[in-house]
Amino acid sequence: MAKLTELNFLRQGKVRDIYEIDAEHLLIVATDRISAFDCILPNDIPRKGEVLTRISDFWFEKMADIVSNHLVSTSIDRLPSAILGRLSTDSRRYLTGRSMIVRRAEVIPFECVVRGYLAGSGWKEYQQTGEVCGHALPAGLTESARLPRPIFTPATKAETGHDINVSVATMAGSLGEDLTRELERISLAIYEKASTYSASRGIIIADTKFEFGLRDGAITLIDEVLTPDSSRFWPADRYLPGRSQPSFDKQFVRDYLETLDWDKLPPAPSLPHHIVTATSDRYIEAFQLLTGRELPGLDGQGDGLPASGGAR
Repeated sequence: MAKLTELNFLRQGKVRDIYEIDAEHLLIVATDRISAFDCILPNDIPRKGEVLTRISDFWFEKMADIVSNHLVSTSIDRLPSAILGRLSTDSRRYLTGRSMIVRRAEVIPFECVVRGYLAGSGWKEYQQTGEVCGHALPAGLTESARLPRPIFTPATKAETGHDINVSVATMAGSLGEDLTRELERISLAIYEKASTYSASRGIIIADTKFEFGLRDGAITLIDEVLTPDSSRFWPADRYLPGRSQPSFDKQFVRDYLETLDWDKLPPAPSLPHHIVTATSDRYIEAFQLLTGRELPGLDGQGDGLPASGGAR
């Protein structure tokens, strides 16, 4: 769906559209867009935005004892009446299930990445240097191997183009030692708790990235958290080190794109129908496995409520 004309549009990310509510709050709308290799693909993935919003809502609540977050509500009924009154029926239908009302925060300009397994860019770097972002690792590890302990490997943020992996020392040089170490501690704590829970649901979280901001000087978890867009989710019963793993996330799309003669620069190629459908199925399955809930509307009925029941 195109940008909503009834709201004050602020900016567009790779997946999310952000609108202004008031001086203290924003409306973040997770679209069905998908990006790979930092390029937005021309195809939408049906229901992807709903899955991202509902999974983030689930994890924000579960991690609230570790760090505060920016989420106010996933129910658009919590929008100010003046804004609700301007929304058309189509706009309300589109926003339902894929929107987050959030508190504004000063964004910290680093991705806080945690890796528990050797995959992706970490695997490529390890093959070349035996390290990942300054962390020396044991010799002889294979692709997808579980690391001796999870490691914190930050990256610079980029609205366009590729994020760049950096060392913790580089991050500390920009943010200061105290803030960097606290971000590392929080990120590892979230990953450890999420990994333990996900293992009980049959999912391995190979790696993930978090975004944080500052509100009145306090670290606040923002954007999305532990979704198939920001994490590698592997089915535990099919895990086998020494190879690329089957996944519930967009690695499926990356793997398809790697088979094409594409230089990973815009414009990105279109995805065939079977890749779009299979990707949508994987996102929905990840939501159902993690939360134990059905995605509303899959049976044609649906209650249209966010995962939290609209209470937040």
